[in-house]
Amino acid sequence: MKKSLFLLALSLLPLVGLAQSTGYRSQVWSPDNGDGTYTNPVINADYSDPDVCVAGDDYYLTASSFQCIPGLPILHSKDLVNWEIIGYAVKELKPKEVFDQPSHGNGIWAPSIRYHDGMFYIYWGDPDYGVFMVKTDNPAGEWSEPLCVIPGKGMIDTCPLWDEDGRCYLVNGWANSRSRFASVLTVRELNAEGTKPISDPVIVFDGNGTENRTCEGPKFYKREGWYWIMCPAGGVPTGFQLAMRSKSPYGPYESKVVLAQGKTEINGPHQGGWVHTEMGEDWFLHFQDKECYGRVVHLQPVTWKDNWPVMGVDKDGDYCGDPVLRYRKPKTRAPWKVVNPVETDEFDAPTLGKQWQWHANYQQNFGMPTAFGTFRLFTFKHDKQSVNLWDVPNMLLQKTPADNFTATAKIRFTSKADNQMGGVIMMGLDYSALMVKRIGDEFQLLRATCQAADKGKPETVSVITTLKPTAKDVIDYKPGIHLDIYLRMTVKAGKCSFAYSLDGKKYHDAGETFKMREGKWIGAKIGLVSVEPDGNTDRGWVEADWFRISR
Repeated sequence: MKKSLFLLALSLLPLVGLAQSTGYRSQVWSPDNGDGTYTNPVINADYSDPDVCVAGDDYYLTASSFQCIPGLPILHSKDLVNWEIIGYAVKELKPKEVFDQPSHGNGIWAPSIRYHDGMFYIYWGDPDYGVFMVKTDNPAGEWSEPLCVIPGKGMIDTCPLWDEDGRCYLVNGWANSRSRFASVLTVRELNAEGTKPISDPVIVFDGNGTENRTCEGPKFYKREGWYWIMCPAGGVPTGFQLAMRSKSPYGPYESKVVLAQGKTEINGPHQGGWVHTEMGEDWFLHFQDKECYGRVVHLQPVTWKDNWPVMGVDKDGDYCGDPVLRYRKPKTRAPWKVVNPVETDEFDAPTLGKQWQWHANYQQNFGMPTAFGTFRLFTFKHDKQSVNLWDVPNMLLQKTPADNFTATAKIRFTSKADNQMGGVIMMGLDYSALMVKRIGDEFQLLRATCQAADKGKPETVSVITTLKPTAKDVIDYKPGIHLDIYLRMTVKAGKCSFAYSLDGKKYHDAGETFKMREGKWIGAKIGLVSVEPDGNTDRGWVEADWFRISR
């Protein structure tokens, strides 16, 4: 059945991308209440530092992807509530010698997406290498190769503004870890094409020594003759949103706090994108830091009061809104389907589902789809001196999709030599994995857990049980042994429990509950891992039949 489905997918290859990215309804989080209202977050997954642009009645969102590849996810919506992943803007990060290995927390920081003169642009700052840009006329298709607009260290959180006269300005923040200064915003002019600077930077806002410390993540707009910079300040988990206005792109800017937590449970509501819709409404998408789950995306109404954008609901009239939890949906020309970012993958197509990312630039020996309706993840030859999995590049991972969910994988593990292992993992600064490992002619089912993996701490391993192979090669000159098994992770309130089954019906607990922890600037991620000690043995592999997200 799997093979016939795959052959059907091949016959429909031009439609595969569309089929994978439309019509998916999550079992674990859907913000559309079906009654004309929505519940925040509209994307309950780690799309940190979101930005959005509007083209007609279409909205496109991107977010920070750091070292994860493919990078710069592109999401599409027609109502700002129901979003689907339609692609990525970056296939590979450079320099290759850096990003061919995991470079946790580096790469693409806080991008901005803009629609200008029939083209879509994304700008971002790589804190180590400079300001980059990609562009396209079709956000669901191919994007240009990244262009370094401004080389140098420390520039982050970049956003362009094309003025009515065709001039282009760029605002950005600064990373203290690279520049040794921060909490300032600078503006400079680019050429009309937005491909190189034609002026030096000017400091237009300084949050040093004030409540506006850590001002960063600026977004640049113009409205009715006023230049606007929307930016967060006050720190990631505790911050608030500033709006700044001036009659000149170079300031001086006056500012107000226009969105803060107030008495709500939505902490640190800030950093995102403002859109003005075809229906004449204004909305603001921003993130909320939910620790191990990462930074999830909320949608706030925007009303204008005395030429200030009040975000959320301002009950006390102080121009600073409180974030909403439930609210009416934005007005649209026509109803938009209930759709969510894809999570489950049956691996029946010749391409991966759009939810998956690697921890480094993709290489063919990481893994590939098969003609059998599976995905084959080869064992990564791990340095014998490594004490944990932090530097493994070929983990096939996706974001956690909700606070509570179950992820189940049906796999066959094929081993050609001792000590090859593979299974499922909850990956972060701390991680825990449930893997099968070949020892002689049998398999051990292991829990491997590591605290402070980023600090080089060793993992602890416990044996859950020993299992006989379900099949053995008899013809191959290097015979493999195989184990068919179902592996499960169940997440509730920031904790993950593991289980296994040999028949897909009866599950057995597999070790202690694991307290999840975020990664480097990203939320914890779930998926598949397959490793072995470095050496000359033939690789083994995880053959994943499916990976399903459910309640």
